[in-house]
Amino acid sequence: MASPISPESRPPGSARSRREALIRYLRERGETEVAALPERFGVSVETIRRDLRQLEESGRIIRSYGRVTAAESAAYETTQAFRSSHNVAEKDRIARAAAACLGDAETVFLDEGNQPLLVGRVLPADRPLTVVTTSLPTAIELAERPRYTVIAVGGRVRPKTLGAVDHWATTMLERMEPDLAFIGANGVTDDGWLTTPDPAVAAVKETALAVARRAIFVGNHTKFGHSTFVRFGHVRSLERIITGRELRSTTARRLGGLGPQVERV
Repeated sequence: MASPISPESRPPGSARSRREALIRYLRERGETEVAALPERFGVSVETIRRDLRQLEESGRIIRSYGRVTAAESAAYETTQAFRSSHNVAEKDRIARAAAACLGDAETVFLDEGNQPLLVGRVLPADRPLTVVTTSLPTAIELAERPRYTVIAVGGRVRPKTLGAVDHWATTMLERMEPDLAFIGANGVTDDGWLTTPDPAVAAVKETALAVARRAIFVGNHTKFGHSTFVRFGHVRSLERIITGRELRSTTARRLGGLGPQVERV
């Protein structure tokens, strides 16, 4: 457990400097309990509540069930370790619901990231399937299935996600037309834009959306309600959105009104 900030190392007393220190702390830890923050920063509960309210309204944090996480942005992405260890039960439900939408698809695109990998793990292994992916972990794992043909899209590999990007990846994808694409995003705005922090990743995702016959967004409830810098598509281009029942019903109805079917599982 992290020790409280000592008096000599505390940031200056202004609200702005304290909030910046709070963002740095959350980015270092990934997530923390709201109840631990007043002692950590040596301020009152009401002061922390005001800080969190301001940071949430500006899209810099995500609050959920007594916990707070730094929102992803152009300058910050969560680690693979964090993604694979948080909201695990919700992500498992999403993956299983997504796999049930496979239908008669014979070719599938799996986006980079933890949630599309989870979808890949629960796709049926007892039927022939061609899987196209920009994710090295996904390609390596699914290549072991004897009835699968796995096509690993090439390009520069990003250290954060081990996903391939840049023109090598987009050029390869442009020649394909998968039956179904499972797409992830770092953020989905209130007006339906799918976003990601990295322009190179956005280009790959945009290409995958353009060439796939069907597209399904998979992402947990924390993805909604904020932008992470670069738009790569809109929910109107999706067949459906599959997320957790933790997402507010009002948000689901609003996004459903823009075109896609929204499943909260």
